Amino acid sequence: MKQFFKYLFASLLGFLIGSFVLLFLIIGIVAGIASGDSEGGAVTLKDNAVLRLNLNYVIPERTLNNPFDFMSLPGLEKGKAMGLTEIIKNIKKAKDNAQIKGIYIGAEVSPNSYATLAEIRNALIDFKKSGKFIIAYAEIMDEHSYYVASVADKIYLNPTGEILLNGFSQQVVYLKGMLDKIGVEPQLIRHGKYKSAGEPFIASSMSEENRSQIESYLGSLYQQFISDIASSRKMNAITMRSIVDELQVQSAADAIKLKIIDGVKYEDEIEAELKTKLGIGETDKPNYVTMAKFNMVSGNTSVSDQKIAVLYCVGDISGGEGDDQSIGSDRMAAAIKKVREDESYKALVLRINSPGGSALASDIIWREVSLCKAKKPVIVSMGEVAASGGYYIAAPADHILAQPNTITGSIGVFGMLINAQDLLNNKLGVKIESVKFGEFADLGSPDRPLNEAERLVVQRGVDRVYDNFIERVAKGRKLSKEQVEEIAQGRVWSGIDAKKIGLVDELGGLDKAIEIAASKAKLSEYRCVHLPELKDPIQELIGSLGDQASSALLKRELGAHYIQYQEVKKAMQYQGVQVRMPFNVKID
Repeated sequence: MKQFFKYLFASLLGFLIGSFVLLFLIIGIVAGIASGDSEGGAVTLKDNAVLRLNLNYVIPERTLNNPFDFMSLPGLEKGKAMGLTEIIKNIKKAKDNAQIKGIYIGAEVSPNSYATLAEIRNALIDFKKSGKFIIAYAEIMDEHSYYVASVADKIYLNPTGEILLNGFSQQVVYLKGMLDKIGVEPQLIRHGKYKSAGEPFIASSMSEENRSQIESYLGSLYQQFISDIASSRKMNAITMRSIVDELQVQSAADAIKLKIIDGVKYEDEIEAELKTKLGIGETDKPNYVTMAKFNMVSGNTSVSDQKIAVLYCVGDISGGEGDDQSIGSDRMAAAIKKVREDESYKALVLRINSPGGSALASDIIWREVSLCKAKKPVIVSMGEVAASGGYYIAAPADHILAQPNTITGSIGVFGMLINAQDLLNNKLGVKIESVKFGEFADLGSPDRPLNEAERLVVQRGVDRVYDNFIERVAKGRKLSKEQVEEIAQGRVWSGIDAKKIGLVDELGGLDKAIEIAASKAKLSEYRCVHLPELKDPIQELIGSLGDQASSALLKRELGAHYIQYQEVKKAMQYQGVQVRMPFNVKID
């Protein structure tokens, strides 16, 4: 009878889960058909169109295939989450489109990095050369959204709205105290005095080396922020810095007085101003065009047989297949090999946005990049972060570009093993007994600390990987190992400082990288092919539905502490030696 109820409940549970998945698939398919009917094919614009640019969602490197884009669900963006590549393309297209008269920026609080926003900002500056207008408006504006809004002809804030300009800060969460309480001891083996990837797990406070490097790159990013905004607002940089340093903007009135914004208006008043600019009547409405819709408008698309591959390397680096938001060495190596062997591809552009990860996986990708470089130009465009393993795979390139506020470098190596003896023996009452043949047969067992001989073995492995890393960089950058050693040691650099020390060749974005690739390949006509091919959204959904549901629940329960949970979970999943950023860089 127990077996009967066991199978009955299992069947019921399977039926409910299957029905739930089927319901979501049907909704996705119906929504896809509906969107296909409404937006499928080329779209023709009416006159007096205004392109809307929103900054209030996490902008991916490129638009992902998400069948639930149309819904507002926990953990999913509402509306089509346009990628950075498509946003830049649309701004360039709008510059030459006769129907588009201007751009309206929804400058609400933005969760995006300054490197991502810099690409958009630079595209908007170029757009202004057309003589068309840009207006920015927000109810609540932060430094990230203001960074982009500052290029607008007019910046408006809601009369009761807020704007926060209070400087840059970065926090690093130290977890040693918590791990001590539960009886877990991370055993960190590293190479590089600045390689602080495991520091939050083994220390209760920030080391001087770590504080020094954070002050260096954060100060560089801050100065770039001040300089860019002062230039756009036609202000003195010293004055602008004082405004931010001293928190002089504490109200909308302060922002107007200090010329941070141009005025306060309600949204209907903004619309009235747009009508005037468009020359339409009071009863008419501006023809707002979303980025998703404008993406359907045909532009100057090349049909050339000569191609430049743009390969997106986004997320943590690990072995295996990976997905559209992580770098799997198998998938990435196969994509690079395809470009290398296909004669129709004349150059490769790597768009890297990665904090690094597995040293082995990074080396597999490095090898394919090196082989490709021997046959055709390879150019790297760095996004928000291209550090540690992210820099490892960039090193062989002919030319490396970064934004001034890109985070890069972190040329260092670490390995971490967990000693949970106290947790297992004293807190859980678990004791593990081993029988082994070979002195090192149970190396890394979580029920005891490493002995000196074992620690030496792991240290030698870390040192070998570090030495390989240094050699790869020295060869790729045409520097001596001694020169690389000077700027390595796990230290993190801003893009602007990385250029000064030779890790980066030029400051610029993805468009500039593609131009350089075309020049090196001697191409006058070409088309870009974006790789790797995006995965089928329905298959991705089925595979990740449980993960999305559990992540949404944890986010709701943990709130701001969810990030700390992610860091601990990620550390527990480290396999092998790591070439990884010391921490997630989130600038407030």
